[in-house]
Amino acid sequence: MKYDIILAGVGGQGVLSIATIIGMAAVDAGLRMKQSEVHGMSQRGGEVQSHLRIADRRIFSDLIPAGGADMLLSMEPLEALRCLPHLSPDGVIVAEQNPLVNIPNYPALEDVLAALRAYPQATLVDGQGIARALRATRSSNMVLLGAASAFLPLPAADLEAAISKIFGRKGGAVVAQNVEAFRQGRGLTTTAQAG
Repeated sequence: MKYDIILAGVGGQGVLSIATIIGMAAVDAGLRMKQSEVHGMSQRGGEVQSHLRIADRRIFSDLIPAGGADMLLSMEPLEALRCLPHLSPDGVIVAEQNPLVNIPNYPALEDVLAALRAYPQATLVDGQGIARALRATRSSNMVLLGAASAFLPLPAADLEAAISKIFGRKGGAVVAQNVEAFRQGRGLTTTAQAG
């Protein structure tokens, strides 16, 4: 088994938190993992991209070749569009549908979303809206992780355990918010797959 994930977004959206949670769940499940941050994380609003590879055998490179990603998980729709060359022909896209307009020439949102929807396995999520409804606005990345979890080769319980470990130092209320955001997102895709 080998599963390659491109995580994309902009600074401040929690891309690296998601990478850490998936990586921790994979290692706890006895899998091997390599991760690489490809673009600068230090600037809020700047492009962030992480390559995450998990497998049950040795992984030789931490970078995913063009056309090789099994999943593109993006916190921002334009960043998802920018990363499409990494996606394999049968890859899965899970992306936030709400933009973070951080450049003056941001293209029309309708065009960006239409380009993403053109892919057969694209799921666009209102992670920000769901997080707002939960009164956990900083947890929209957990909503997206939950939506993506239906496609990951890891049990949801392992991902929830990793969320608890990562956010545990912030207290039980923060853990509960993030786990609930994850479950709300997971419900979107598990319901769609069952239907």
